[in-house]
Amino acid sequence: MATERRTLIADAALDVLADEGMRGLTHRAVDRAADLPPGTTSAYFRTRRSLLDALVRRLVEIDQTELRTLGAAFPVPRDADELTSGLAAFTELRLTGPGRRRTLARYACAVESVRDPALREVLAPRENPARTAVRDFLAARGVPDPEERTVTLLACVDGLVFDRLVAGGAVPREHVRGLVEAALRGPDGG
Repeated sequence: MATERRTLIADAALDVLADEGMRGLTHRAVDRAADLPPGTTSAYFRTRRSLLDALVRRLVEIDQTELRTLGAAFPVPRDADELTSGLAAFTELRLTGPGRRRTLARYACAVESVRDPALREVLAPRENPARTAVRDFLAARGVPDPEERTVTLLACVDGLVFDRLVAGGAVPREHVRGLVEAALRGPDGG
């Protein structure tokens, strides 16, 4: 029961952060969002910092589950079009529905982590089947340093998501395709 309650609170905290930003993340706001009696959140997470830590850990847990599912659904792409389609689907997940709310919360936490190394460590990118599929795709094409190219490609895709989150609209497929082509060419254009 306590674990379920902690998860409920962390999920509500994600919603509060997505809706209200970092300044709106309070114990009272989370109690209201979770429809819990006043003081419940602070009984489970005494400090704002412990609440934020629970929120970030829950965010990473949800993200990793999503990325494992994506990796299983999209094994190593056969060609650049398939990789582009997979990455375009990923950007759509991050910009719509529940993915949009998590993306808003993730970016708020990322900004906060600039001043908080412990938070930054929890948010650090992790190995998962989706990331492995991208790296394996690049390696199979003889791309030098496929690990570094994977990191760069995924960071650029994340940048497209951030841009569209702020400006509105979808990530154009041709932008994703351009990033895939650049990853295949590399910095020297070859």
